[in-house]
Amino acid sequence: MLSPLHCALAVRTLRDGGVIAYPTESVWGLGCDPWQEAAVERIWDIKRRDPAKGLILIASRWQQVAPWLHDLTDDEIAALQATWPGPVTWLIPVPDDFPRWLRGRHETVAFRVSAHPLVRDLCDAFGGPLVSTSANRAGKPAARRRFEVRQRLGSELDYILPGDVGGLARPTEIRDLKTRRVIRAGG
Repeated sequence: MLSPLHCALAVRTLRDGGVIAYPTESVWGLGCDPWQEAAVERIWDIKRRDPAKGLILIASRWQQVAPWLHDLTDDEIAALQATWPGPVTWLIPVPDDFPRWLRGRHETVAFRVSAHPLVRDLCDAFGGPLVSTSANRAGKPAARRRFEVRQRLGSELDYILPGDVGGLARPTEIRDLKTRRVIRAGG
């Protein structure tokens, strides 16, 4: 469970346009307010990652991603509901006006409704989804411990939330909602 003090500090940092690190289902993640383009650009810089790749948005509940799910079929909604909350990230088609800084070169955005208690508390306190990308430089191993985050990226982050990663051995699975193809096997 997320302490009220740490939660308040993390949410204030996010609202101020900062970048935080926080534990997720399998690795530490970097997060920010997805609607603040400058904060998202900082994540690209910290990771040294190509913005064309897009990012994952992580949420605590279905309602936080529902605004982007209105054009889905009943079958597609059933597929999401069968895996959420849980460690499955879905590539979901979004309208052309969805921010390019989040979707990169894609016509989809990766969404996940997490079952990790700390992530859920954080998204609830923030009031919506957050950017979630592994805490590492592009091509390097993702951090699994807080001290690794601090050691590798700490000077570039605004806040590191205390907590533990979940029990998955590998990052979460990614599936394409339209084709149901597994893009990345999970852990």
